[in-house]
Amino acid sequence: MVDASKTPVKELDAVVVGAGFAGMYMLHRLRGLGLKVRAFERGGGVGGTWYWNRYPGARCDIESMEYSYQFSDELQQEWVWPERYSAQPDILRYINHVADRFKLRADIQFNTKVITAEFDETTHFWTVETDGGERFRAPYFVMATGVLSVANKPQFKGLDSFEGKVYHTGDWPHEGVDFSGKRVAVIGTGSSAIQAIPHIAEQAEHLTVFQRTPNFSVPAGNRPLTEVERAAVKADYANFRKQNADTPFGANFHYNWSPALGATAEELKKQYEDRWGRLGGLHFLAAFGDLMFDLKANATAADFIRDKIRGVVKDPAIADMLTPKNAVVGCKRLCSDTGYFETFNRPNVKLVDVSEIAIDHVTPNGVSVGGKEYPVDELVFATGFDAMTGPLLAVDIKGKKGLHLREKWAAGPRTYLGVSTVEFPNLFFVTGPGSPSVLTNMLPSIEQHVNFIADAISHMQKTGATLIEPQLEAENDWVEHVNAVAGATLYPQCNSWYLGSNVPGKPRVFMPYLGFNVYVKKCEEIVAKGYEGFQLASSGKAQASRGRLNVGSPLPGGIGQRPSKV
Repeated sequence: MVDASKTPVKELDAVVVGAGFAGMYMLHRLRGLGLKVRAFERGGGVGGTWYWNRYPGARCDIESMEYSYQFSDELQQEWVWPERYSAQPDILRYINHVADRFKLRADIQFNTKVITAEFDETTHFWTVETDGGERFRAPYFVMATGVLSVANKPQFKGLDSFEGKVYHTGDWPHEGVDFSGKRVAVIGTGSSAIQAIPHIAEQAEHLTVFQRTPNFSVPAGNRPLTEVERAAVKADYANFRKQNADTPFGANFHYNWSPALGATAEELKKQYEDRWGRLGGLHFLAAFGDLMFDLKANATAADFIRDKIRGVVKDPAIADMLTPKNAVVGCKRLCSDTGYFETFNRPNVKLVDVSEIAIDHVTPNGVSVGGKEYPVDELVFATGFDAMTGPLLAVDIKGKKGLHLREKWAAGPRTYLGVSTVEFPNLFFVTGPGSPSVLTNMLPSIEQHVNFIADAISHMQKTGATLIEPQLEAENDWVEHVNAVAGATLYPQCNSWYLGSNVPGKPRVFMPYLGFNVYVKKCEEIVAKGYEGFQLASSGKAQASRGRLNVGSPLPGGIGQRPSKV
């Protein structure tokens, strides 16, 4: 064990944790400011979630032409996406291309985990320590660790006794897995499971799926992109991006703003059929403007999907098990699938309901439920992530007076704009809790946050400020606003990872902010007012002190606001 206290401290201008989409662009922007930067990545390569999530069927649920960087038009024009929704290998190839094209690897330290970070109130510097015992000192510390990068791994009784191999979809072997001739169990039926199960079923001798909660899922409608389609977007990429940015989700979901409750039965069926069969996936949530605001409106969508499930699954009892009861479409992340429900028509697939009678324990050769053992050779956990806060709290971060971030967030995360938090000066989060993040196309959200952070640091350099930190009043107002916006919608209606309900003991707080277009405008107003809500200081003296933030009414922040142009 290296004694870190005796290790020389290396000087940097900025430390970035993570080398996924967020960390790579953060590194690129900060280098552009002339800063000496190093990014630390626990994996052996770039890619973040797309580096670890290599399970069969892993695919993005945002269309390829949108789920990509827009900071370089040359990059947009040169890259060729093969499919409408990109598979993990294609996304990883793209990320590696970006790393090479912009020569980012030279400032990324791989296979390195940041374990602690501590702020010094005298020097205004962060000291960061890695698992290798190295120490680094820098005025700026950026957590670009992603929102879905810490796997939620349940610890079932008897798991250590299991004689077969155990996998987690969020930490998949890079060499792949061959399930041929194997009896496989998948625990979980969330997004990752819904993508993986059809592929595992095709390969395995037998597949047993353990389901606690059925999920709504809509066919993705994936297919190869034509050159005509790619060319049409590239011919006016800038306008394409602007139109998408002016929407609540920051994506081209073909929004229909008329209310479902005002539609005839024929209009409802036409709109839902189009989104089920042609548009697919997350486009379904934009079928009508009131789906996420009115339970009766939402029920029209839920009933449509339930009927579809019953029409696909041949065994009525299995169809009933797979059909969400009394559930709201979209309050959990709506899943996109390719042949998921059809998979349960296969003779080698069995569905086991563990909603009322839970898994007792794992045996050396199987899984026990209610005293009945299901024989298993290999076990796959598709149990999701400790979302949003998990990656941030994985590092022991200490701010002023030794306050631990985990301690401050004991009752739930508190941020200003999802980008920073009181008592932790010069610490920045990329798409942190309290920002739109997971309820948007993540790439535009990442770029918007990185640009905000880089511009703030540039502003500090120009004005001579050495500290930036939110004001307590602004943070309190923002947290209240985020909750008010969520409370005006149906999103908090169910237990989801948006609330942290998939992780035992985690505080139940709705973490994302609803409304990408409104959020961006609010950030622009804050900057225009001299970083309203932030305290900037130099040598311990305040440079800028703003009044309380005027966040406005809750509904304009929600997804029900019609964009000014589409």
